[in-house]
Amino acid sequence: MFDAPAANTCEAARRALLSQGYVLAMTKPDALQATKNFQPEGSVHVQISFNVMCLPEGRAGQISTAYVNAIQDRYTVKKSSNSASLGVSAIGSLSIPLSSNEESLIKVGSETIPAGPFYDRFFVLMGRYLREQSQIE
Repeated sequence: MFDAPAANTCEAARRALLSQGYVLAMTKPDALQATKNFQPEGSVHVQISFNVMCLPEGRAGQISTAYVNAIQDRYTVKKSSNSASLGVSAIGSLSIPLSSNEESLIKVGSETIPAGPFYDRFFVLMGRYLREQSQIE
């Protein structure tokens, strides 16, 4: 819960995500979605999808609750080789081998990030942006 209207709470969440390198996919006054991609190891790719909903609480709407969840998808590089032959009937049985190597990302896992330090750090950062915003107004 935050001591601010829902629109201000979501604005603080937006600023917190942008400050951490997330790319906004969808923004509304009361909701947003953002993603961040990174590569912790050479052949491992990770994507975090962050969702925030801000809802007013109480009659005056001066308090709000931010519902937040993040999903982490893990990908790995898979190498595959393709080969084919080419036969030319006019010349006879001439066969030329053609081959190629391809790399692609394969999803190997997906999980909702559990409650704990990850969200605690995010809420602290949101609170900081809310305080800065209230000092400006």
